[in-house]
Amino acid sequence: MNKKILYTDLAIYIFLAITLLIQTSCKSSDDSLNSSNKESKSFFAMDTYITLTAYGEDTDNGLKAAEDEINTLENLWSVTDENSEIYRINHSGGQAVEVSPQTAELLGFSLDMHERTEGAFDITLYPVLTAWGFTTDEYHVPDDEEISALLKNTGVQNISLDDRSVRIPDDMQIDLGAVGKGYAGDLVAQRLKSNGVSSALIDIGGNIQTVGVKPDGEKWTVGIRSPFGEGNFATLEIGECAVVTSGGYERYFVDDGKTYWHILDPKTGKPADSGLASVTVIGSEGKLCDALSTSLFVMGLDKSEKLWKESDDFEMIIVTSDGGIYITEGIENDFVINEELTDTKASVIRR
Repeated sequence: MNKKILYTDLAIYIFLAITLLIQTSCKSSDDSLNSSNKESKSFFAMDTYITLTAYGEDTDNGLKAAEDEINTLENLWSVTDENSEIYRINHSGGQAVEVSPQTAELLGFSLDMHERTEGAFDITLYPVLTAWGFTTDEYHVPDDEEISALLKNTGVQNISLDDRSVRIPDDMQIDLGAVGKGYAGDLVAQRLKSNGVSSALIDIGGNIQTVGVKPDGEKWTVGIRSPFGEGNFATLEIGECAVVTSGGYERYFVDDGKTYWHILDPKTGKPADSGLASVTVIGSEGKLCDALSTSLFVMGLDKSEKLWKESDDFEMIIVTSDGGIYITEGIENDFVINEELTDTKASVIRR
């Protein structure tokens, strides 16, 4: 078999960090930003690269509290750390496990998102992801029989959550990777605010969350990455919100000329084949944007449009596999396609 890994997470996240550093300063002079006492902290946690940038007179305490929060959450949610709550749940032998308020809240939210997306969001796919090699980097195309056997041990409906007591079947494993970084962004933003930070940019492995607007009062400007190659195809101006993108380009491998990406359809146990190349979700909550970006990628354009029309808590940018661009009306005035793409236009989805 001919297997080739085309991108690494490290390269992607470094690219995103550089892109955001350039984009977030494009509408303010360097003097304006420097006068706001900019402080940044970069580190590796939650299996990704994280950069926290805060502006203000006293940002040290806020950045330290934010880093502590992320490290705490990693210790709670790691799938491989034997001391984490998720590891204890996965190896509980079907017994109930008492968890922290943060874990209980995120599990409850995940159950709600599973129902809201009609099963497209599923935190019980960890063994299937492992079979494909996306959790180990030992890539492998499992046959239909292996996938079918693994899918018998999935199903969010089998998770029992009673206040802070969690129970799953002995043969099931859960993973909060599709929502954990988004929720971490929410909690980090809270920590920064409680420590007096009123303007900040949070980048957790490409998940973007902001506190307030830029120090000069202007909106932040973030680049929207092209799913078909390096660079951005558009920019988006935002105030205080979260922006999360999911796409097949984030983590994938090629086997005998066919591309397999890490976003799986819970119904088939195989890479989602919905006709989409990437989905960007914009909203006030990082956990919502994180969960929805994955779910909508699985659901496809028509079902995503239907869900958006039924909702009032998010906007979205969808790029289809054939290069079509679709945006929802709430961001129409803040979304700009790059000048070099002169013949490209976005279709606006309206209610």
